[in-house]
Amino acid sequence: MNEFVYVSDSKVRKDLSSNLAKPGDLVFTQRGTLGQVAVIPDEGLSDSYVVSQSQMKLTVDGTKADRFFLYYYFSSREAIERITNFVSSSGVPHINLTTLRSFEVPVPPLDIQKKIAAILSAYDDLIENNRRRIQLLEQAAQLLYREWFVRLRFPGHEHVRIKDGVPEGWEKKPLGDLLTLQRGFDLPANDREEGPYPIYASTGINGFHKVAKVVGPGVVTGRSGSLGTVMYVPGDFWPLNTALWVKEFKRVSPLFALHLLSGMKLEQYNGGAAVPTLNRNDVHRVETLCPSRNIMRLFDDCINPLYLQIETLERSIKLLAQARDLLLPRLMNGDFGYEQR
Repeated sequence: MNEFVYVSDSKVRKDLSSNLAKPGDLVFTQRGTLGQVAVIPDEGLSDSYVVSQSQMKLTVDGTKADRFFLYYYFSSREAIERITNFVSSSGVPHINLTTLRSFEVPVPPLDIQKKIAAILSAYDDLIENNRRRIQLLEQAAQLLYREWFVRLRFPGHEHVRIKDGVPEGWEKKPLGDLLTLQRGFDLPANDREEGPYPIYASTGINGFHKVAKVVGPGVVTGRSGSLGTVMYVPGDFWPLNTALWVKEFKRVSPLFALHLLSGMKLEQYNGGAAVPTLNRNDVHRVETLCPSRNIMRLFDDCINPLYLQIETLERSIKLLAQARDLLLPRLMNGDFGYEQR
């Protein structure tokens, strides 16, 4: 969903009054990818925000409904399916405000709404906490990489001669001598069958399939559309044709390749006119600093435990999300000893 725009000028407030949302309001996508909903947080820069023309706001009457209950209800599969049934079939998918206003919502007593929201938010709090921990672990690995291979403060650097920016025992080599990037594989949506293996596009996971095309661990980055994101994949996967994947780790490990490619700012090698495109042959020619095998092995020994923790946290996030999503319809349709109004 688009970010909310901070508003401070009173004249702008008046002119955009119909587009202003306040903390506590719900915001929905009106066109494009429908089914997205967010709550404007209480903490922020302002008491008013501008929503775009592709969004709608809903101000909640706190005496009748809990905003977080409504947030979870509109996030449920049932609500999303109901919303998509009202979608205009011509052009860009969209839903109008009149339809949303007439949308019937099961409303239990307010105290029950708050209990439902509290249960579901506990899952989201755990998920968010795990995501923050993952970010800290990734930052720790990035800092170690920069310290050793950018600032050249690797273990024992005090006793190693450095000539022209290259430590003794290290080499400068074209990237293609260290690894081989390969274009991903076609997989039309109609040919996909749900399974355990992630499908990677240029910016991340694009779905799951019953068959893997590449044995992990692997490294994936964008080839077309969006460039610069580099991803580590611990298990088997399917890279799409909008991505490049490392077919061969010639002189580097997967985790070292992840940080090496991330530090190269691959978006600067865009060779596309209309659509951003990364030519792997151009990237293969880029001169790169290749450390000694001992230092690279020591680096892997240091960061492997970090990425094992990340894998564990990501599995936990997946299980928590599955549990929350299974619980969501049961609570929304729950047997709480009341009649839905």
